[in-house]
Amino acid sequence: MENLLPLRHGRMVKSAFTFYRGAALTMAADLATTPTTGIRVQCCGDAHLCNFGGFATPERRIIFSINDLDETLPAPWEWDIKRLAASFVVACRDNGLSEAVARDAAMTCARSYRESMTEFSQLKSLELWYRSLSAEELLQGLPPRFRKRIVKRIEKEQAKSRGDEMFPKLAETRGNIHVIKDQLPTIFHAEGHAPGEVQQGVRDALAAYHETLPAAYQALLDRYELQDAAIKVVGVGSVGTVCWVLLFTAGDDDPLFLQVKEARASVLEPYAGETVFPNHGQRIVDGYRRMQPASDMFLGWSRGPKRDFFVRQLRDMKLGPMVEIFGQIEMEFFATWCGKALALSHARSGNSAMISGYMGKSDVMDRALAAFSVAYADQNEKDHAALARAVRKGEVMAAFEEDR
Repeated sequence: MENLLPLRHGRMVKSAFTFYRGAALTMAADLATTPTTGIRVQCCGDAHLCNFGGFATPERRIIFSINDLDETLPAPWEWDIKRLAASFVVACRDNGLSEAVARDAAMTCARSYRESMTEFSQLKSLELWYRSLSAEELLQGLPPRFRKRIVKRIEKEQAKSRGDEMFPKLAETRGNIHVIKDQLPTIFHAEGHAPGEVQQGVRDALAAYHETLPAAYQALLDRYELQDAAIKVVGVGSVGTVCWVLLFTAGDDDPLFLQVKEARASVLEPYAGETVFPNHGQRIVDGYRRMQPASDMFLGWSRGPKRDFFVRQLRDMKLGPMVEIFGQIEMEFFATWCGKALALSHARSGNSAMISGYMGKSDVMDRALAAFSVAYADQNEKDHAALARAVRKGEVMAAFEEDR
């Protein structure tokens, strides 16, 4: 959807941090020029700190892992940890924290990854795949005041993420039908289609998606009836791709929201090789199942006339980090969690013993990654400044939501 690209540019130009979030392709090209060990894992492809967080397992436990895998692809493990560590320097600078704090956060992330990889390399294969990072485990190390704040946030999200709690925020009843509310510029119905009028292309894509679910989950989805579909503008890097929100109901007080996202070629493909899957939605679903200890039971994929898609629940108890308010203590703890989560995801698909052996027991790699992160944050600021100049000169069109 080319008409949404100015909105993406507007979000990216806002700060060096938002630019970083939208520049996964730029960094992939840069990382491809750096040396690697040749050890490949299932990579996230866009492993910045905002793509980590808590979410609910099918058993309704809250675990911590990577929660955005649109760019996932087998690739060198170094690329993910470099993007993750550098994101902490960019975020620290954006929050006005000192250079010492920024460097320490990157080093903490690297150290956590290295030490956790050693821990995971000692587990048997099934033990590794059963392993997850529970909310309880991560909260243990927090000071009481931070622990209480996060527990309160989890409780709030658990309530907010239930379908019946989301319904009044995202939908409304018109006569005898339930429809999604237009909330411009981020949620709106397709041009020429009234609320409740679902395009045939959406219905066809949904039918194809249905066939990718296990039989038991097909039966569960069959309990619901599709009521409405609307376009949703998401994130920073995903702006410009096609994304739909679907509203289903199984009675007046039993709603289900699914998110249908366009699946394009991974930003890593030009440098790590093409996917083995015929559908990029299938590539993403496979990445979720390899990298996450537990995944959404509604994960599936589809193909439209021109695009591939993947499907998952909308806001299923997702707890994203409130990075904009992080101080030094929060950055340090979150860097530890992210490093550990990335190590677990990589260990599930790669040779953890070889990666651990390469990194060793000293802090040599930690310091090297911290130095890289600072240098890359400098480059990111130059790239952001170049975009800002292009927007000011009118060479790149940008739309700003606050102006609407």
